[in-house]
Parts: sequence; C-alpha cells; structure tokens
Amino acid sequence: MHVVLAGGGTAGHIEPALALADALRRQDPTVGITALGTERGLETRLVPERGYELALIPAVPLPRKPTPELITVPGRLRGTIKAAEQVLERTKADCVVGFGGYVALPGYLAAKRVGVPIVVHEANARPGLANKIGSRYAHGVAVSTPDSKLRGARYIGIPLRRTIATLDRARVRPEARASFGLDPNLPTLLVSGGSQGARHLNEVVQRVAPLLQRSGIQILHVVGPKNELPRIGNMPGMPPYIPVPYVDRMDLAYAAADMMLCRAGAMTVAELSAVGLPAAYVPLPIGNGEQRLNAQPVVNAGGGLLVDDAALTPEWVQGNVLPVLSDPHRLYEMSRAAAEFGRRDADDLLVGMVYEAIAARRQA
Repeated sequence: MHVVLAGGGTAGHIEPALALADALRRQDPTVGITALGTERGLETRLVPERGYELALIPAVPLPRKPTPELITVPGRLRGTIKAAEQVLERTKADCVVGFGGYVALPGYLAAKRVGVPIVVHEANARPGLANKIGSRYAHGVAVSTPDSKLRGARYIGIPLRRTIATLDRARVRPEARASFGLDPNLPTLLVSGGSQGARHLNEVVQRVAPLLQRSGIQILHVVGPKNELPRIGNMPGMPPYIPVPYVDRMDLAYAAADMMLCRAGAMTVAELSAVGLPAAYVPLPIGNGEQRLNAQPVVNAGGGLLVDDAALTPEWVQGNVLPVLSDPHRLYEMSRAAAEFGRRDADDLLVGMVYEAIAARRQA
C-alpha cells in the first residue's frame, strides 16, 4: 500500500500530515508514504527530517476568497496537476490524503484524473478553497471542529505528534519544570505567539510580568527566534521570568505550564485541548477570522478564555489571567473542560478513514 500526503506550505498543514504518516507506519511498517511539497514550503525541511519521501511540484498559490485572480488558476494549475499525476503513477498510490495548502488542490485533481481515492482533512473551522473543492470528490472528509460547514464531514480532531497525544502533564511536570529552570511548585504561565513569536503578546507580557511575579506567578516566555530576548533582572526570592527564543520540546513546555497565553492557530488549539492545558487565546487580527472560530468551541466548553488582539493589555491579563492562575480549583475545572473537548486519537481515526477509502474503491 502507498499513501500520498498533500499538505505543504506551513507547519499547520505539514504536522498533521506527518502525524498521519507516523500512525500509518505504526499500523503497517511496510506502507509506502510520499509527501507532495513545493520548494518554498517548510516541508523541504520537516518531511526529510522525519524520514519520509518528499516529491516537489510547482507552487500555485490560491486566493483565500473568490477574486478576479481566481480565473487564472486553472491555467497555472495544469503543469502542477501533471507533476502530481506523475508522482501518483510512479508510486502506484492507493490513496491521496490532503490537508490544504498549495499542494492539496493539484493533488486532489490529479487523484481524480487517475482514479485514486481521496481523503480530505480540514484543520481550520473555516475551510480553505483547496479543501472545499477536494471535499466534492473525496471518499471521506475529516474535520477538527464539530461545527464544520464541509458537507459530509466527520469530526475527528487534528492528528498530533505522539509526544503531544500521549503526554501526561502531571507525571512529566517535575522533569519539565527542572529543564526550564522553573520552580517546581509555583503556578506557571506559558506564553508563545507561535513559531515566529508575536510582538504584541511579547510587549504585553513584558509589561505585566513584574505584577504577575509579585503575585506568585512564574513565566516561561517563548518570544520567537526572530525577536530580541528581553533583559530580565530576576530578584532573589521572586518567581522566575524565563524568556527563551524557541522551544524544541513543546510537550515539556505544556507539561511545565498551568495556563497558556497564545494565538489560536488550529494546531495550537488542538494540542492544548488534547493535553488539557487551559489558555487565554488571542486570535490573529488579520486573515479571515478563522483563529477566533478555532478557539470558540473549547472556550464555550469552559477550557479557555478569548480576547481580541486590540483588547489584550496588561490590565486585561491582570483582571482575567491572574485570577485563574491564583485559583487551583478554577485551573482544575478549566483543565478538565479542555481535556474533555480535546481529541488524542485523531491520527488513528484518520488511518481508519484511509483504509475505508481504499476498500471502497477496490470494491467498486
């Protein structure tokens, strides 16, 4: 059996694809796996690092909304579809699983042309154009949120790395806090604006940090590799404020924390929910509003807070985040609500949908 994954461009597309690849290999170590990608995406580094084959095809960016530019897409897609078709024929693909992004649409259209079954996974609450089109031809459509608008969608969550999906925060916490130089017993706020950080989050946290420390809260702040580390003068006896440029082991960061202040990308929301870590979500103020939609269900379930970027101030953190971190019972209840909403088994469920699609095509 050979499965082709189509989900390049950003980590939000690539990581679920690689989590599925790992799950497929766990179930059948002989399965062949090829990931479609472009030379400009993060997949050029992430896919080979995980030991999977990467097949590059030309990039054809898709407009996020219907625009005049959309009418030029078919012409630009022809060569890309042909390149994807050649990959499917060379690998004798049994299924194409798409996760959105530049390579998904040519992957879907190539699969339709050569008769390979399609499975679509949509991570965001508001689906992108590629997955909207791909879902029309798919044997199965999986989504990350229970109120998705994709027709015939099955709610499974987002496939996650095993280090996240199997994380026992309470068991790992002593090791995690020691690894970051944190106090083993103090309430801990984790802050991160994503892979590149977020300037506004960084500025607000740096301003409110002394107040949080005086209130008995310690802070692990992932500022982003492109941002300057703040100069910190931790006073003796004060809870630590530890800024770092990036974290390779987010499982340890999650285990060390009691709450997180972060953006609301689909992967972030899925990971925090799966491990039961409550968060104050600050959706990106740009784009089509999907980050607010990503966070809203877990917030509604009681597993987090939601604040607009413009409303995020030191005063808001003091009035909303500090009371949660200072109340063990409320922390417990929010953690439990997040965990009940989260899904840890999406990778295995998606493997099942791949096998279902292959079986249905063979029977047909």
